Amino acid sequence: MPQSRTPAPPTPDRSRVTANVVRGCLGNLVEWYDWFAYATFSIYFASVFFPEGDQTAQLLSTAVVFAVGFFMRPLGGWLLGAYADRFGRRRALTLSVTLMSAGSLTIALAPGHDVIGLWAPALLVLARLAQGLSVGGEFGSSASYLSEVAPAGRRGFYSSFQYVSIVMGQLAALLVAIVLQSLLTEDQLHGWGWRIPFVIGAVAGLVVMYLRRSMEESEHFEKEQARVADQDSASGPRERKGLIALFSEYPRQLLAVFGLAIGGTVAFYTYTTYLQKYLVNTAGIPKATVTLIGFAALFVYMLMQPAVGALSDRIGRRPVMFAFSGGCMLLTVPLMTLLGRTSSPWIAFLLMTVALTFVTGYSALAAIIKAEMFPTKVRALGVGLPHALVTATFGGLTEPIALALKDGGQENLFFWYVTGCVGLTFLATLLVREPSSTSHLDVAEAPAAAPRPSRTAPLA
Repeated sequence: MPQSRTPAPPTPDRSRVTANVVRGCLGNLVEWYDWFAYATFSIYFASVFFPEGDQTAQLLSTAVVFAVGFFMRPLGGWLLGAYADRFGRRRALTLSVTLMSAGSLTIALAPGHDVIGLWAPALLVLARLAQGLSVGGEFGSSASYLSEVAPAGRRGFYSSFQYVSIVMGQLAALLVAIVLQSLLTEDQLHGWGWRIPFVIGAVAGLVVMYLRRSMEESEHFEKEQARVADQDSASGPRERKGLIALFSEYPRQLLAVFGLAIGGTVAFYTYTTYLQKYLVNTAGIPKATVTLIGFAALFVYMLMQPAVGALSDRIGRRPVMFAFSGGCMLLTVPLMTLLGRTSSPWIAFLLMTVALTFVTGYSALAAIIKAEMFPTKVRALGVGLPHALVTATFGGLTEPIALALKDGGQENLFFWYVTGCVGLTFLATLLVREPSSTSHLDVAEAPAAAPRPSRTAPLA
């Protein structure tokens, strides 16, 4: 009598996976569009909320408000990450895009200082607090959801769309700016035109909120909920959850995520945000030309994400991370030196694209390599909190450090600072076992399963 075979697990329907990934990523797009719309249009609305002083003082005031939102991100990573692990990825993602939409709507409709006085900047600060919480909580929840709904063997590919949507949000904000600047006069932009991008962001956020309410919950989370319910009905000690479980059971994974994120975050902000100012201030390329260079290079960078994510599914996460960290350690100083000396837009575009090609080795894997280190019960918190802390500190300080060193006549030291940060990611990659082969996502988290102990974490 022939032996019976254990049936293979069903393969997720590709159309369902794609639909859920799209709905998960659309929120990223809207949130990063709103985030960069503030930075892009602050030059136009600074005088509306901060009328006192000269233009520099007004812009400085809006920059301080921007920083306030930036440093709210760790709080968002903690609160919304814990919320996602307790109540579900879908509910957390819906909440995060709702906060972002509410912030954009507040900015779009807020009266100016000449109408309500000090309440105008207060409303602006309140809106940025909500948006900072939103962006901080989005990454961990989105990374968890994308990694959990993707089929095994394709998780790198599908998770890479997180950064596709992030860059697409940047490009969308830049495109709206280009269109409005071509259609409206300077007076119109300063008077009322700056409100248009925030209206667009608020409406888009409401649409995504509706779409996210209809997306499927992660099967991993549903199994975890069943396991918790089964455990709660049984006698015995209560399982630790949230921050207590994260710090007591998974400290090494947390350190690994910090190490992996530091170099990637600094490199990302160096070559996407700061580099455009560097090309203007150091290379002397005109602002309009630099805008086109940045737009074209970011577009190519966006297209590279899925290809590198798919490559990591075939050869593993560590080889790709080694390519990023090793390449950036060797090339940052010569690339930045050449970029500062060129006056050719084509050479600048080529060099920026080369740099971003290596950065793709981090950004395409930023979600999945971290999500694979944690079990479902703390995945969103374990990914989101350290990522938000690194982004708020190392990411937020990248540009100030670069400008301070330039002002002190030691601009080349910034290149070595970036190299050193990437070196920390190289060391972290050395210490991490191949996450795709020791992934918590491949563990059958059945209702009766016991909590996975920390010693099985994918660390050497």
